[in-house]
Amino acid sequence: MKRKFVAYYRVSTPKQGRSGLGLDAQRAAVAKSIADGPANIIAEFTEVESGRRNNRPALEEALTAARLHRATLVVAKVDRLTRSVGFLERLLEAGVDVRFADLPSIEGPTGRFMLQQMAAVAELEAGMISARTKAALAAAKARGQRLGGFRGGGLNKQTRAMGRAEQATQAQRRANDLAPILRQLRAQGVQSPTEVARALTAMGIPTARGRTTWSAPAVALIEARLSES
Repeated sequence: MKRKFVAYYRVSTPKQGRSGLGLDAQRAAVAKSIADGPANIIAEFTEVESGRRNNRPALEEALTAARLHRATLVVAKVDRLTRSVGFLERLLEAGVDVRFADLPSIEGPTGRFMLQQMAAVAELEAGMISARTKAALAAAKARGQRLGGFRGGGLNKQTRAMGRAEQATQAQRRANDLAPILRQLRAQGVQSPTEVARALTAMGIPTARGRTTWSAPAVALIEARLSES
């Protein structure tokens, strides 16, 4: 089965957007990065916005499409996405895989760490240096707090509760992404959960577990979440 991709391009000025300046190079880089293996760009989104600003409606649409289709967001270069570390960290919480054409595929915890470091370098080059992280770590160390990652041991109740809360958040986000499609299907006369399941399967939208076939109970669960939100 071909791997799915959603392409995101960004230019800084309306003039660049109208002329295509920079877009052709980004499209070429994206196409080259996925040419070595089976690939399918299911959607493309173009943003006209400064890299220093966090308001990215086209990016939000791209992320929604990537979540819906379990696709990978592909960008030509990391600086086309953002120069803000904080924004990139929020992006990493969006629940999609991200690939940059000028870098190897980024996956898992190591990939997240690499993205954070690359964003920090881009922020430094743009002159947006912050000492808050260093100050916070120094203060924690001064209080005697042990720094570092997870060192083993069983999960306590609070950790398990946080895990369940995160799962619930992801499930609700998935339901919200599907809501416009469900409304469209209803408008077309597709009413029962079984009919909706068949339609979603035919559209190639995977389930929350990544399955290619929808069931009526899965549709009912999505609708229940939407009715409660």
